[in-house]
Amino acid sequence: MSRLHTHAERHAFERIGWLRAAVLGANDGIVSTASLILGVAAAEASRGSVLTAGIAALVGGAMSMAAGEYVSVSSQSDTEKADMARETRELAEDPEAELEELQGIYVQRGLDPALAMDVAKQLTAKDPLKAHLRDELGISEVHAARPIQAAVTSAATFAVGAALPLLIAALVPATSLILAVSVSTLLFLALLGAAGARTGGAKMGAAIVRVTFWGALAMGVTTLIGKLTGTVV
Repeated sequence: MSRLHTHAERHAFERIGWLRAAVLGANDGIVSTASLILGVAAAEASRGSVLTAGIAALVGGAMSMAAGEYVSVSSQSDTEKADMARETRELAEDPEAELEELQGIYVQRGLDPALAMDVAKQLTAKDPLKAHLRDELGISEVHAARPIQAAVTSAATFAVGAALPLLIAALVPATSLILAVSVSTLLFLALLGAAGARTGGAKMGAAIVRVTFWGALAMGVTTLIGKLTGTVV
C-alpha cells in the first residue's frame, strides 16, 4: 500500500518584494546619513550642526524613500492592471485563440501538443485569467506590485538605518566622532549585508563585501569634500 507524503516548501523568492525594499531602505539610511554626518563633521562644524544635519537626513530621507517607492511601484501596479484588463477582454472576445496561446506556451516548455492542450483546457476551466496572467505575462501573487507595502517598508527601514550612525554621533566625544561613525557604519553595513543574505538564502560573503565597499566609498568621498570645503571656508 503506497503512502503519499507531502512536505511544505518555503522559498526565499517569496520574500523578494519586501526584502528588496527593506535592504534598500536600510542601506540608504545608513550610508546617506553617515556620509552626511562625516561630511559636515569634516568641515569642522559644531556637534549641534552635525546632529541637525543627521536628523534632517533621517526625516527627509525616509519621506523621500516612501514617496519614491510608492510612485515607482504604483506605476508597476498600473501596468499590471492594464494587462489584466486587456487579457480579460481578449478572453471574452476570442477564447479559442487564447486557449491555443496557452497551448503554445506549454509546448515551448516541453510538453507535447496534445498534453499541452489538455493542461491549457483544465487550467482555463478553473481560472482562465489567472492562467494567462501567470504563464503568459508572469504576473502572480509573489510578483504583484504592492505600493503601500513597499513605501512603508522603505521608509521604516531607512529611518532605522539612519538612526544608527546618528546615535553614534550623539554619544561619542567630538574628537573621535569621525572615526567612531566610520567604523560603526561599516560594521552596521556588514551586519545588514549578512542579514539580507541570510533572509534571502544567498551567500553572505559577497553581500557583506558589496555593501561595505560602496558604503566606504560614499563616506570617503563625502568626508573629503567636507574637509576641502571646511578648509576653503
